Amino acid sequence: MFGNPLYPTYQTFLALGIAAVIGIQNPTALQALDGLDVTVDGTRGRVYRGQRHLVKQGTPTMGGVVILVAVAITCLLMADLSIELVAVLLATVATGLLGLVDDVTSVTHGRSLGLTPHAKMIGLTLICVAFCLVAVNFCGVIPEVRFPGGLVIDLSSIMTVFTVGDRVYYIPWLYLVFTWLLIVGLSNAVNLTDGLDGLAGGTSMIAMLIMAAIAFLHGNPDLAIFGAACAGACLGFLWFNCYPASIFMGDTGSLALGAGFACMAVVTNSEIVSLIIGGLFIIETLSVMIQVVSFKLTGKRVFLMAPIHHHFEKLGWAETKVVIRFWIVSAAFGALGLALFFQLG
Repeated sequence: MFGNPLYPTYQTFLALGIAAVIGIQNPTALQALDGLDVTVDGTRGRVYRGQRHLVKQGTPTMGGVVILVAVAITCLLMADLSIELVAVLLATVATGLLGLVDDVTSVTHGRSLGLTPHAKMIGLTLICVAFCLVAVNFCGVIPEVRFPGGLVIDLSSIMTVFTVGDRVYYIPWLYLVFTWLLIVGLSNAVNLTDGLDGLAGGTSMIAMLIMAAIAFLHGNPDLAIFGAACAGACLGFLWFNCYPASIFMGDTGSLALGAGFACMAVVTNSEIVSLIIGGLFIIETLSVMIQVVSFKLTGKRVFLMAPIHHHFEKLGWAETKVVIRFWIVSAAFGALGLALFFQLG
């Protein structure tokens, strides 16, 4: 471990700075991506659409690789590799690699959606199941859901127990489904949020800072370093991803950040609170669901365009105004979630 472990707050803030410095090395990645021609073009218009966003065509994507590298290196330098940290880090990197395959497929095959939804869901499901079983059997995670105010719902009523050698293993089926919904949902929610320059990077940075604080309060300084590293990597990435962006994180970054956020919530027993901290991600997802359901049932759209950040663009808001105001909303959700964390049962 680099630094002095006797001062965990120092370690955490130093981790944020190191990850930011590594994350700001995007010019090197930018040159490499330019050489590979992994750019946003007409085939990737599912997110970057509309006349305003035509200028984004030709911008390198897959910059999320730099975020993953920054987080991994920082954790290796700054933290003890506890089982909790390793589990969260591996799940995050695995989800990022799934996103990388999705990004590469969309570029090399000229497909706007990359991997098929079926293939992506299989990959996410395997990651979720593996992480949940490790969290319950090796990280001491109790299969229950805690609500602010003291309410606790036990999800261990349907449990498979088996023995391998001298060790007993548990498969809490209800909690497994809940964890799957949380990780898959938040991964795709951050992915949907990644539609404007700096939006996903800024809001993820805020959410991860709050989760780092929660991990610290939960008594897990190594996981706090992971959260700080994610926030720092996003901070460095924003230097080149702010308007007008010279690089995008792609599914490589957005899926990984969403998964890392959800996995931290599982290990710190703050799953419900994380939905408040990530309230903006939830709103973005709900806007898409509402739009789809409304159009299928009535033939009418509730929003001018979904996800909701495009709705405000259609109302005439400048892209930078939408992004900054969404950052503010995200910070408000984060502050509320952190306050409610102290009310958990």
